[in-house]
Amino acid sequence: MKLLTWNISLPEECGGSDEQGPAEVTAYVLDWSADGPPKARPAVIICPGGGYGHLSSREGEPVAMEYLSMGYHVFILRYSVAPARFPTALRQLALLTAQIREHSREWSVNPKKIVVSGFSAGGHLACSLGVFWNRSFVYGPLGRAPEAVKPDGMILSYPVITSGPLCHQGSFENLLGEEASDQEKRKQVSLEEQAGPHTPPAFLWHTVADDAVPVENSILFARALMRHGVSVECHLFPVGCHGLSLANEDTAAGKEYMVEPRCQSWIWLAGEWLKNL
Repeated sequence: MKLLTWNISLPEECGGSDEQGPAEVTAYVLDWSADGPPKARPAVIICPGGGYGHLSSREGEPVAMEYLSMGYHVFILRYSVAPARFPTALRQLALLTAQIREHSREWSVNPKKIVVSGFSAGGHLACSLGVFWNRSFVYGPLGRAPEAVKPDGMILSYPVITSGPLCHQGSFENLLGEEASDQEKRKQVSLEEQAGPHTPPAFLWHTVADDAVPVENSILFARALMRHGVSVECHLFPVGCHGLSLANEDTAAGKEYMVEPRCQSWIWLAGEWLKNL
């Protein structure tokens, strides 16, 4: 396995949105030890959560190890958070997606199976690429074609989706800053409003008991995808708080309530979904 690290610096055409410093990427690229040509594997880009105010380490490396064990290359994106504003992080994710495609032969990545996996506000970021990949404000300043930045699937874990009455207010305040009270801006980043036939297939999971990001966020997005004929798999678990990550001891940070055996199957279910993508 190769461990690679680099920074994602946005071009000047993005209007100086890199002022808080570049995003950081940690990549785990699996070797191919069998005889014959290298096997082109799917790639998973992990976007940790943190309300667009910080990044949760619990939703980074521990999750990466699970995807690696399933045979997928993994790229962890430590994107810019507040005071960086929309669409800085979105462009960073789009650029990383394009870079992985550009290096697909070198890294033995299947360029048609690049999936974004986001948690909470990181789920909002991953989902934003899924709904905005074909918008010129995303790909244009990066000097890439829309197909270069398009994700082939989305794994959304207790995602922030809506900016409406059931929103996670703090995420949108960090994402939009002074424009957080602008209803047009809020509608733009309310992702159930932006889904369409162009949106890639999605796997979602959430807990009904989530009292930070209401489960309706996932339900609203799943319904939007169904209306547009987009494939979606959605798992709702009856118990469990927000931010569970893998819901086991490895990601509990010593907090007993962050261990929830009934939710631990989500990563296996996501792996099965990936096999059929």
